[in-house]
Amino acid sequence: MDVTHEVVGSAGKRTVATLPPVTRSYVRDAIILGVAVGVFGAGFGVLAVTSGLSVAQACAMSVLVFTGASQFAAVSVIGAGGSPTTAIASALLLGARNAFYGMTMSSHLGGSVPRRALAAHLTIDESTAMATGQAEQSDVEGAFWASGLSVFVFWNAGTVLGALGGNAIGDPNALGLDAAFPAGFIALMMPALRHRSGRTAALAGVLIAAVAIPFTRPGIPIILAAAGAVVALLVAGPPPRANDSEASP
Repeated sequence: MDVTHEVVGSAGKRTVATLPPVTRSYVRDAIILGVAVGVFGAGFGVLAVTSGLSVAQACAMSVLVFTGASQFAAVSVIGAGGSPTTAIASALLLGARNAFYGMTMSSHLGGSVPRRALAAHLTIDESTAMATGQAEQSDVEGAFWASGLSVFVFWNAGTVLGALGGNAIGDPNALGLDAAFPAGFIALMMPALRHRSGRTAALAGVLIAAVAIPFTRPGIPIILAAAGAVVALLVAGPPPRANDSEASP
């Protein structure tokens, strides 16, 4: 809803000025998105502590790393017995996509160095998609901040609750939570499967990992599977931008 107020001019004439809307649809969408992502944050918290991380370590990872796919990958490697080096390498490979998101958003976000640093930390799949999906150019920056901050708050709140609850749950396998780990990871990757390049990368990654599993240590197949992105780039080309129409079958 627009807000109007009367303005008295120099001649005493009253006019009505219209201000920009104080409530935008993307704020509502950002909150809904944040709540949904927070559920996965809780799942991450549970599985992080049951894989050997402390509550403080799980929460610190969500605050400092703040990219769900990378966090899930790192904890999966640790839980499978892989080394910290392998876990970090897996997380960095999956997090590298955020650099490309940063290049997309750099023309829309400005300000001081601290402000740009915060924007870089909040540049994730959800905030980039929300921003680039706006019909009005004037809404891009607001949608980015609304979605980025919402996801950050709910993801970290979910991590805290999940990590605290994970200590009381005990063995996650007994409750079937071991299945929630890959299910959550797959859910985070689902948007990429809408495009042919994403499907090609997923198929190539699965095949590479399946071949590597019998011959490599835990965590190494995840790293090798990242080569699926190279295969997709060569075969299907780069994925379309968020505001482009889907042209692939």
